[in-house]
Amino acid sequence: MKLHELQPAEGSKKKRTRLGRGVASGHGRYSGRGIKGQGARGGKPKRAYFEGGQLPLVRRLPFKRGFTNIFRIEYQEVKIEALAGLDDGALVTPALLLEKRLIKDIYQPVVILGNGELKRKLTVKAHRFTKSAQEKITGAGGAVEIIPLRVKGAKATVRKLRKQALAKIYGEG
Repeated sequence: MKLHELQPAEGSKKKRTRLGRGVASGHGRYSGRGIKGQGARGGKPKRAYFEGGQLPLVRRLPFKRGFTNIFRIEYQEVKIEALAGLDDGALVTPALLLEKRLIKDIYQPVVILGNGELKRKLTVKAHRFTKSAQEKITGAGGAVEIIPLRVKGAKATVRKLRKQALAKIYGEG
């Protein structure tokens, strides 16, 4: 093969479209711009979202972006260091945590986080534990009990139940 025998690959070169060169060219008369209107004129806006002076869709949408999971369960967080002040051998329940003002609502689920150190032997009842919290409680000679969630899905989040309804579910009314 010699230099003068080189040719581009089949289909890689395409003739450019010549606009406004007569009807026979296939792009004569209006050159693919249609008849009249803003698009037919010169100097039209180069912004992709321009809607002819109407407020663009991008600006009509709310500012918050992204996905919001409507079934997300909000837990009340309690750190291990907060439990360190309790008596040795105590049974830690959501009722006790509410009494000690470590949580605000007895009907919302509780998660125990592993921040801090624990030297007391405690039996902790909560809806969820982090791995580090579980290790620290059992390492101090205590026990961990997971309370099953009684209200799940849409009832727990979207359709917030009234205190009376929650009291019935939890067997207090």
